[in-house]
Amino acid sequence: MTRVGTSGLQLNEKLLFEHSDKGRKGYSLPALDVPPAHLPAELVREDIRGFPELSELDVVRHFTRLSTWNYGIDTGFYPLGSCTMKYNPKVNEVACRLPGFAGVHPHTPEELSQGALELMFQLQEDLAEISGFPAVTLQPGAGAHGELAGMLMIRAWHEARGNRRTKVLIPDTAHGTNPATATLCGYQVVSVASDGVLRAAAVAELMDEEVAALMVTNPNTLGLFESEIAEICRIVHDRGGLVYCDGANLNALMGISRPGDAGIDVMHFNLHKTFATPHGGGGPGAGPVGVTAELAPFLPVPVVVRHADGFRLDFDAPHSIGTMKGFYGHFGVLVRAFAYIRSMGPEGLRRATDMAVLNANYVRARLEGVFHLPYATRSLHEVVFSDRRLGGGCRTLDLAKRLIDYGFHPPTVYFPLVVAGAIMIEPTESESLESLDEFCEAMLAVAREAEEQPELLKQAPQCTRLGRLDETRAARQPRLRWEKT
Repeated sequence: MTRVGTSGLQLNEKLLFEHSDKGRKGYSLPALDVPPAHLPAELVREDIRGFPELSELDVVRHFTRLSTWNYGIDTGFYPLGSCTMKYNPKVNEVACRLPGFAGVHPHTPEELSQGALELMFQLQEDLAEISGFPAVTLQPGAGAHGELAGMLMIRAWHEARGNRRTKVLIPDTAHGTNPATATLCGYQVVSVASDGVLRAAAVAELMDEEVAALMVTNPNTLGLFESEIAEICRIVHDRGGLVYCDGANLNALMGISRPGDAGIDVMHFNLHKTFATPHGGGGPGAGPVGVTAELAPFLPVPVVVRHADGFRLDFDAPHSIGTMKGFYGHFGVLVRAFAYIRSMGPEGLRRATDMAVLNANYVRARLEGVFHLPYATRSLHEVVFSDRRLGGGCRTLDLAKRLIDYGFHPPTVYFPLVVAGAIMIEPTESESLESLDEFCEAMLAVAREAEEQPELLKQAPQCTRLGRLDETRAARQPRLRWEKT
């Protein structure tokens, strides 16, 4: 069998301490040409016990090899669903590293920060146009932080009307952060059952005058469009509630449909997913929030505004929920998103959405029939299979580990929770037909192996530096500190 994907040299790597050899060193200092200064004896350490002694080559090779162990979107196909690890055009990196942006100090006076403030103002305007919301805050530092800002505004809006309310409705397909945010804001979470798509009748049955809001993701985590969203918004509004949209999957709607036009009241954007900066890896993100005109007075402060003499940070908002993030938020992420939006233009953004949906449906069409598809509704930006048809007693985790042997990062597994043995694939808009075909061929090959040689899957990965790990033990008993044995 011809194996698709890649398999490179598997270089093991010792710890720096294990490379150490007594007397070896990787530095040289010139002779002292000034009088020596003597520190008090109690401040001087004669030796550092166990400190590694290494040559320059030892150190360079060690860290170079470690750097090759990382896998990211710049390395290969990254099909994680729901997290949208999209390619980040490098021109955005150039833009955010321009000295005027990278070097701007948070305490620079407004009159000397007009370029940064104008960029933020224009980004607010662009996001408002893309989403259909008249007002936008850029402050939140991530998607979940944006959720918190949005739900705090919803709570403030109800309290200003003298009716705080106690409950929030959340579909069973929601992201895990949704119920966590609602609870953090003091609400009781009420789960709404769905058949993959949230039905208006199910919302109407639970909607009452104690419900502050419905939190819905559209498209949802199954990659399905919430086709009854307009009717659902009407039902919630008729009973005095508001509708929050988790905008994590905006890359399936951008340029085609605007959540604000569908009746949504609040939505956060994951700039680091839809617009540029890759998601994950521990770096900063940004979670701006768009709201209706009715909720605009509750936006966090400051908001960037334009006056006749330039751009200003406006703190004059007596109904504001306060400040969510210091200074400009994660400004570098804002610059990347602005550069992405302006370089793509309206047609380019629409094209990105079209390609994200097309790529997901291409993967679906190639794998459907071999892998079990729990929902027949047409997919948008991602597709969710299950392991129900995997042969040989193999499960989703076995498939994921075997894909590593084929040189592919596994897709998201066991999420969303409404699908047993879920395999969630999101190729994004930037993958070529060739890369999609290579991935699909690997998936199909693994499915054949499950039927014919299931032990290959159950013992995978086999082409990696380390084999199948005890994940529970690794999570609960991590070895984070070297100890000499």
